[in-house]
This record gives sequence, structure tokens and C-alpha cells, in this order.
Amino acid sequence: MTTPASASASAPPGPPAAPPASSEAALEPPSKSSLKRKEKEVSLVAKKALKAASKVVPSASKKDKDKARAAGSVRGGDTREEFPEVLEGGKKDQTIPMATSYSPKEVERTWYNWWRSSSFFLPAIASSTPSPFSFFDEDPQFIHRSDKDFDWSQIDPNRTFVIPAPPPNITGSLHIGHALAFSLQDILVRWIHNAFYIPGFDHAGLSTQSVVEKRLLKSEHLTRHDLGRDQFLQRCEEWKEEYETRITNQICRLGVSCDWTRVAFTMSREMTEAVEANFVRLFEDGVVYRANRIVNWCVAMNTTLSNLEVDQLPIPRRTLLPVPGYDATEKFEFGVMHTFAYSIEGPHENDRIIVATTRPETMLGDTAIAVHPDDERYKHLHDKFALHPFLPRRRLPIILDAFVDMTSGTGAVKITPAHDPDDFEVGLRHELEFVNILNDDGTLNANAGPQFQGMKRFHARTAVLEALKAQGLYVDSKDHAMTLPICSKSGDVIEPLMKPQWWVNCKSMAEEAIKRTKAGELKIRPKSSEDEWYRWLATINDWCISRQLWYSHRCPAYFVDVEGVEQDRMNGNWWVAAESLEIATTKAEVKFRDAYPTAKFTIEQDKDVLDTWFSSALWPFSILGWPKDTPDLHAFYPTSLLETGHDILFFWVARMVLLGLKLTNKVPFKEVFCHAMIRDAHGRKMSKSLGNVIDPIDVIEGSTLEALGGKLRVGNLAEGEIERAEEGQKKDFPNGIPECGTDALRFALANYSAAGRDINLEILRVEGYRKFCNKLWNATKFAMHKLDPKTSFAPDAGPLLDVDGSRLYPLFVPAASQTPTGAESLVERWILHKLNEATKGVNTALELRNFMDATNAVYKFWLYEVCDVYIESIKLVTDPRKPGETHTPEQAAKRTSALSTLYAVVESGLRLLHPFMPFVTEELWQRLPRRPGDRTKSIMLARYPEPDVSREFEKDVRDFDVTFLGVKAIRGIATSYGLNSNLQVFFHAHQSLEFAETLRSSSANISVLIKGCSSFTVVDSKAIIPDGCVSDNVSPELTVSLLLKGFVDVDGEVAKLEKKRTFAETGLVQLRERMSASDYETTRPREMREKDAQALEMSVSSLSASVVSLLGLK
Repeated sequence: MTTPASASASAPPGPPAAPPASSEAALEPPSKSSLKRKEKEVSLVAKKALKAASKVVPSASKKDKDKARAAGSVRGGDTREEFPEVLEGGKKDQTIPMATSYSPKEVERTWYNWWRSSSFFLPAIASSTPSPFSFFDEDPQFIHRSDKDFDWSQIDPNRTFVIPAPPPNITGSLHIGHALAFSLQDILVRWIHNAFYIPGFDHAGLSTQSVVEKRLLKSEHLTRHDLGRDQFLQRCEEWKEEYETRITNQICRLGVSCDWTRVAFTMSREMTEAVEANFVRLFEDGVVYRANRIVNWCVAMNTTLSNLEVDQLPIPRRTLLPVPGYDATEKFEFGVMHTFAYSIEGPHENDRIIVATTRPETMLGDTAIAVHPDDERYKHLHDKFALHPFLPRRRLPIILDAFVDMTSGTGAVKITPAHDPDDFEVGLRHELEFVNILNDDGTLNANAGPQFQGMKRFHARTAVLEALKAQGLYVDSKDHAMTLPICSKSGDVIEPLMKPQWWVNCKSMAEEAIKRTKAGELKIRPKSSEDEWYRWLATINDWCISRQLWYSHRCPAYFVDVEGVEQDRMNGNWWVAAESLEIATTKAEVKFRDAYPTAKFTIEQDKDVLDTWFSSALWPFSILGWPKDTPDLHAFYPTSLLETGHDILFFWVARMVLLGLKLTNKVPFKEVFCHAMIRDAHGRKMSKSLGNVIDPIDVIEGSTLEALGGKLRVGNLAEGEIERAEEGQKKDFPNGIPECGTDALRFALANYSAAGRDINLEILRVEGYRKFCNKLWNATKFAMHKLDPKTSFAPDAGPLLDVDGSRLYPLFVPAASQTPTGAESLVERWILHKLNEATKGVNTALELRNFMDATNAVYKFWLYEVCDVYIESIKLVTDPRKPGETHTPEQAAKRTSALSTLYAVVESGLRLLHPFMPFVTEELWQRLPRRPGDRTKSIMLARYPEPDVSREFEKDVRDFDVTFLGVKAIRGIATSYGLNSNLQVFFHAHQSLEFAETLRSSSANISVLIKGCSSFTVVDSKAIIPDGCVSDNVSPELTVSLLLKGFVDVDGEVAKLEKKRTFAETGLVQLRERMSASDYETTRPREMREKDAQALEMSVSSLSASVVSLLGLK
């Protein structure tokens, strides 16, 4: 299958494959036995990669550190000494002091292997008390696949969440598009809990064969035919192992919580059995049939292609292009419409009919000329014949067909049924002759006539034009905009031609899929994708599943050669489908022995292989053991969600649904979520030749520009493409890519994921979220210093005990219940309510698969509410007593309450953030104390935050919001007058004594939010506010005042304001002059004119009032 994510890297054109050896055996795909012999268990590869991913990196030398800092890949110095070494699979010691600063490399270094070795990635028995979204208990019973005694009846299918991870192709390393897909999937898995997340790999037959052939040609100057089938397949196997290991390492680095004990590969023995069972079932049900129809033929790779493997190249006008398989100096003409004439048979020798084509060579396969039955220009030619100028025995009937557009061109259309999909349908309607003029290698065959036989197709194009001119039949040519079908793997120009292939009849299955989707069995998001789903299924075509490759599943179809009987291999009636030659022989006997009792049967397996999509279409149920009746299949099928790119909704998702319904009578997943396409910062599709394909590891670890360029030379790009790609990298990443870490990358990708189709990825934005991680680190470090200073500060940071031995920092123990006590201050109630709002927002957004809203909600909560407000507001309240100092019971109670709220906010906030940033949240959460009785081992297992009605404080939130408006107003006044210390602040609550008392009780929290505040007074009457203050009515309930008299230079400030007022008055005069101009009303919208005038008048008025106010301070 194609890549599951929507970013893609286009492969460069490559030389054509060498012609096959004379023996037909050279074209045979691998036998089952040879594949089994070569196959190694994918899980072993995965384990090897996991082990490599978890190895401890040795400490860098000073020279290395300096070099890394210069490259921008190390932030804040080396912190290795603050992060202890951890044995493989072990858990970090979180009792030592926290590191001074956040280091993504160190934070992310060992958690993944600990999660995996602790079985946290396995499915588990659902909780008896599930939440709306989470089915886990804090200490779940995990389900080990190897546990033969497990009672599978304990699994409730209604309380499982199963994601079959779209398997990445083994053609290359993951790119940033894959990182998007895996990040979104893992976010949902960690949010839901008790999720079963099944990883795997796709063999991607065509793509893998293509890249292995290119590597062979580039590194050894060999073709697959030079090696032979067995050796070439061994090279494919080596490629598979290499890239499975790379991809597994990348997935692990992304923090993806897959169940690696169930990893699958589409060419494994189990999956091969599923593919064979699928083919046999569909063949015997009449769904798979054999037919000679138009396919996309790639001459360079000598195989048919699916539409997905064909790129459409826009050609706006006459264009000269090179074509693989020809001399590098040769270029051929495209984007030209040629017109020429056919002579009409009969007594009127000068009677001609003119046709047009962009592919002149195909006229050698013409078998008719079509006109519209109502076209008066050609009624005299009805039932007549045209003569082929180069093939004397071919007469071309003038046929009548309403598909012809009389207004287009000459109104006469040449019909080439064997080389054009539309003409093929015309040929069927009119029972025309189907003449194939091309050999598989792109040369013309005998049907093209002796004059052109043996020519390459584009040489024949030139020759045909010259021959037409020589006979006086050529009319003219003109530029013609068109799209040119190009093989996405080889860069070759695709030829539509007829081939006997295996096809899947999709119509009845598509009708059932539409019915089930409309019945609500399948939900497709976003809505735009659902609309496309119905349109595509309603107009679905049959699916060609044959491929002429070496690396893929061989068709389990066998031709039964009956001795002495004339047979047509294109006729499917002479074929049987079976899982082995032995079974095929038995089926042949049953099918044909009665009709041919004495004949000898020879059984021959089809040499073709199957389309990769034919195996990946079985993915959701074959990975669970189908066609066998396995416990996994019973417990976890249908799956819950398929998350994938919208670009493969039809090529893959639809086919999974079709075959799922056909083979299991169930829709294979309850929901499909289609994510957006990732493009670069300039909106361009990602392509290796542009140099904008990004390896997620380069974003996680950082990379120099030189290292990015070095990766280009490891691949299969031609030298010219490498040079272009390097130029692109210099423009996009002049300083390389900074180290961002996995958490920042995941968060950024999720935040980009809105309902739109395209994501223009900006790496600097990812770096911004790395800074957010640092903010998170410092906030938690602050909390730990307040809760338990020995874990956040070094022992010599300050005294922990008073002179009498009592604790200056009272030991903090979280309350058993998270329910508020009722003694919380205004700001505490405000932040608890904000926590509740964020919890609702994130859960709702994730339920709707709106990852942007989810990340915005948790980001806003942490940055703007926890860090900017709550933490700042409690700094003084939570300070410990100094040596020899005593605290009143009220002070102690306020401190305890503030710390309890701080703990609740940080602990819940980390759990809220965990799905998006798994590593840093685990690192920080592990340092927090647990509530009594809480034995949760990991934040992965902790129940996801849920809205709590006891944290609803709507009135307090309104009061604090008004209060904070007052804080910001005072800040603004102080800033405008250049004051930053000794601020004397007055808050006047107008209408409510209760609000005034709330302000007084929260004065310590409020005053600390105003930098430089030395005095904070809540007054009941305006008269109490001293003269010399500047006031601001921030709301009907609150007026705030700042004492300026004696603190500002009145004359200097008045002079500044007078200057501003003069400037505003001048602007107002000029505006009025413009408004009086005759064209002003026509050139400036009315609402804008009014806005201009109001703004200047208000400015003059405000400045005048400020001058009067200042003068009153004297």
C-alpha cells in the first residue's frame, strides 16, 4: 500500500528495466516456499530496533558538546550529570533533585522502553467502572498473547478501543507525514486507555521492487535480470529488514504505544495465507474474474499500475520531455494536437474525414471513426468505411455514437479500442475489433504493420507523422493543454493497453458499503470526506489486481491445460483458484474430469502477482488472525477507528470496507478519520527532489545543514536532483533544524490538524512548543519546590529545618479526595474552574477528533492560566516561614489550601497533556506525590481527567475575571507612566460588600500579580481613595486606582501628552479635509469613514482628559 500519511516523497525517474531473459521462468514471481525460506519473523526485527532505540547514549565530550551547540542541536548546555543512567527497561530514579533545565534528549531517553517492558502497550481487561472515554483501571490486567490460559470471555468488545495502525511501506524511512499519522493515532490511544494499537509493515511490492532496482543500478550498475529472481528477492528481503528496523526505531522515538507482540507484515506466512484465502473465496463466488481490458502499463517496470501509482503531469502547451528508456539527449513532443485525414472508401476518392489526436502513433490501432448521429456534416458518410493509409486490409467503419461532441474539433473521433479507456467502451458497444499494437517493452508489434514494427513507441510517433505528410494526409498541429500520465516510480509515460488480468467486481460490494454507512455502522470524518465517499462508491469501477512483478504475493490461480482441447487463457472458466498446487489439482479434477474423462491435465500457476492493495485491504482482520477463528478476532473485531490520510480514502479504506463486508459481514472499523496533507512552509508537496522531505528524527534530535544534505546522497536520487534538493534545503533550513524533541513535534502536528486539507509545516513553530515544554518543566519544578523541596533543589539550596528542628517546609501530603474543601481562595476557585473548562474542552475536542481545539485548550490552560496567573498569584502565600518566624493558623491554612490546589492543578494538568506530550508529562508526573491509596504506576495508566461538578465556580470566575481586568488596568497605567516599584493600588468594589470582602481575603494573591505593588487596599467608598490617583472603571462592579502624586514628573508627562494631542488634532483636521473631497465617499467605505473620525476624536478627547487629570496632581 501507499504511505498511510498524507505527505509523500516523489521518486525520481529511473532507467528502464532490462528486457527479460529468454526463459519465461525469469519472469516468475516467488513461490510460496521461497518466500517462507527467506522470511524472518517481523517481531524479531522489531525487538532488535526497540533494543537499539533504548540504548543509553554515552556522555558527550566537551569538544562534541561545543560542536553540537554551534550546530544549534544542544540547548542550555549538557545536562547529563543531572539525569542518571538507567538500565535497559528500568525506571528512572525520580527521588534525586530535578535537573536545572529541560532537555528533551534526556527526558525522552528511557521511558519508552520502560513502558514497553512493563506491558503498558498491551490491551487489558476493561474496568468495572469505566469513565465515558477511559476503560482502564489504574492497575489493569494486561492480556498477553502468549497466555494460553487466559479467559477470553472477560473481554467486553463494547469496552475496547482498537486501532489498526496503517502499515508504513518498507520502501524508506518515515517522513513527517507518517509522524502526523502516528501522533494523532497515539494521542487517541493514550486518551482512551485500554486501547489495542496494532503495528505492522506493508511490503509495497511495486514500490519496494522499484527502490531496490534503483539501488542496484546506482550502486552496482546491475538490473534485477542480471541477478535473477532468487537473488533479487534476497536483496528485497535485505532491504525489508534494514528499513523495518529503521521504521521501528522511528515509531519508538515518536512515543507510539503499539503492541509490539502483535506486529504484522503483509508478506508474512500468516498474511500470505489470508491473501490466498481471500482470492480463492472471491474467485469461487464469482467476484474475481479474468478479462482482457485496458490497464495502466508502465514500460520501464513492465507491469500494470493502479491509478494511485500514476501521477498526472500538467502539460500547458507544446513541451519537449525526456522519456526513460531512450537516449538521454532525446526529447519527445507532448501537448500538441495533430489533425490528419482518412480517405473514404468508394467512388469519391477525394472524400475525406479529418480526426485529431495527441498520440499519432495510436492511429495504427484505429478500428473505427465515430460521429454523432445528428451531425449533418457527416450524414452522407453513414454506413461508409474509411481506409487505413498504412494497413491496406483494415477498413474503418464510420459509426454513430452520441458520446461524440459535435462542437469539439472536427466532430469526428478516431477510435482505438485497445489503447484508450473511452474508446474501449465504444468498442464494446459497437463490437469493434480490438487491435493491440504494442509489445510489453514499448515497441510496436506486427499489428502496426511492417513499416513500423519493432520501432519504439515515441520513435513511431515521429515516423507516423512523417508518413502522413508524405501521403498528403497531414493537416496541421496546434498547442493543446493536457495531462500526461506518469509512473510515480519510474517516471515513464504510461501506456493504456489491453492485458488479460484478474479483476474484482466491486459494484455489489460498494452498494452494501453505501447501505451500511448510511445505516450508521461507519462514521467518516470530516464531513467533506464522507461526501466524497458516497460519490466514489456510487461510481466505482472494477479493480485490476494483477501485477507483473517479482516481489509480491503470487496469484493463487491455476490454468488447467486440458490435453487435446483448444483453450483461451483469457477465459476464466479454464482456471481454478487454490492455496497450493495439490489443492488446485484436486479442484481441476472435480471441475473438468466429467467433461474430459480421458484427457491429461497440466496445472500451471499464473506468473503474475497480486496488487499490494489486495493484501492491505485485509489489514484490519488479517492482523487479528483471519481466516482462522482466533481469540483476537473474536475480542477485537470490528476495530474502532482507522486514522489515515484523505488521499487514500478510496484506494485503501474503501477496499478494506468492501472486503471486510464480503469476508466477515462486518464493517472493519466503526469510524474513519482522515487527516490533512502535510506540505512545506511554502505550501509545496513534499518531495525528495525538492529537499523538503523531513525525517521526524531530524526534528526530534536536531540536524545540521550538512547532515541533511548527507542523507540525500544515501538515497536513489540522481546527481542533478541531489543538487536541486540541496539548494532547497539551504533556503528552508539555512541553520539546520533545531533540536525540538518528540513532545514538541507531536504537539505541533496535532495543533496543525484542523478540518482543512493542507498543513504548511513551519519548523520554527515546532521549536516554539519546545519552549512550552521548558515552561512546563519550570512550572512543575516550582510546584515541587513548594510541595517537597528536596526533590527539586540541591541539598545546599537552603535550610529545610528551623533551629529547633521543626520543618520550615511542612510536609505536604495530598488529600485522599480531589474534591475542593470549600476553604479555597478566589484565585484557587478560579483555577479549579479553569481546569474543569480545559478538561471539558479537551475531551470534547478529542471526541470530535478536533486536535487543534484540544491542543489549544490545554496550551491555554497551562501557559495563560496556570503559569501566568495561578503560580504567580500564590508565590507569597506558599512561601515557607523563615528561621525563627512563626505562621498564624490562618496563614498556615491558606498555604495548605494553595498547595493542595497547586497539586490538583499540576497533577491533573499533566494527565490532561499526556496524550500529546507523553515523555515530559511522565517525567514530571512521576515526581509528584500520590494521593493516599493511589498505586498507579504510570501516567499512561492514570485515568484521564473528567469534568467534576465540585470544581464549578462560575460566580467566582466572574469575580476573578473582573479582578484580573483591574490588575491589567493597573499594570497598564504603571507602564504608561514608567512606574515599576512602590505602587500603591486601590480597588473599589461599587455594588457588592461580598465582592469587597472577597477582594480583601484575596489581597495577597492579587497584589503579587501587580509587579512592584507595595500597597494594596480594598475600599468601600470612592472618598477613601486619596487625591493624586489615576483611576479606571474596568467594569460596573470595579474601579481601580493608582497613586501617581509624588511618583511622576507631572510637567514632563503633561508635555508628552500635549505633543500627542497636537499630533492627533492635526490628523483630525487632515481627515476632515479628505472627507470633504468629492471622491472620498466613493473611494472609502462609509463604515471606515465613520471609524476614522471616531478614532481621532476619541484620541483627542482621551488625551485632553489625561492632561486635566495630571494637572490635578500638582
